[in-house]
Amino acid sequence: MPADLTALNQSIPIEQIRYDERGLVPAIVQDYLDGTVLMMAWMNRESLAKTLETGRTWFWSRSRSELWPKGETSGHVQNVKSMRYDCDSDALLITVEQIGDIACHTGERSCFHQTNGSKIAPPADTLSQVFEVICDRRDHPNEESYTCKLIAGGNNKILKKIGEESAEVVMAFKDDDKEGIAGEVADLFYHTLVALAHHNVDIKAVYRKLQERRR
Repeated sequence: MPADLTALNQSIPIEQIRYDERGLVPAIVQDYLDGTVLMMAWMNRESLAKTLETGRTWFWSRSRSELWPKGETSGHVQNVKSMRYDCDSDALLITVEQIGDIACHTGERSCFHQTNGSKIAPPADTLSQVFEVICDRRDHPNEESYTCKLIAGGNNKILKKIGEESAEVVMAFKDDDKEGIAGEVADLFYHTLVALAHHNVDIKAVYRKLQERRR
């Protein structure tokens, strides 16, 4: 669902935005859950106003010289969660819930999926990146991989490790060992991600729960 429209409208002063000589401002669109940069498009005053009015992204097409609502034909609409403008007031950052998890017209999640002629997923937050590697290990087993050995061991092995790591986290906190705390929490996060992958629970489902509780 889009963000609260009243709060959204109060976040961006349309008349204070510095548009270029064409009356346009670049808008960077980012996934509100894992921070992935999904796309960049252009807005003018009217498309920005429509975005604030509807809670969904509207842009200005330079090639067609017309407004266009994201996802009009594909159904991959973007529900706006927040909007910010930069220190010079000449660029926008929009966090969105990307419906269908596809922002690019090519069918890729992000328009920024190319590097040196190859396709590669754009970077997200660290936990999401680690989770992606774990899922790849799950789907493409390698007997030398510690992650694969954990998953092959099933629930008992994975949950035993979570129990062990939880106890080590507690001890690190009791010792007030800041370096140890960081390391043990990282271990607990990793083993929890392995359990999520083993049970086919996407990390974004966890993020959604956290976002719901944040409200």
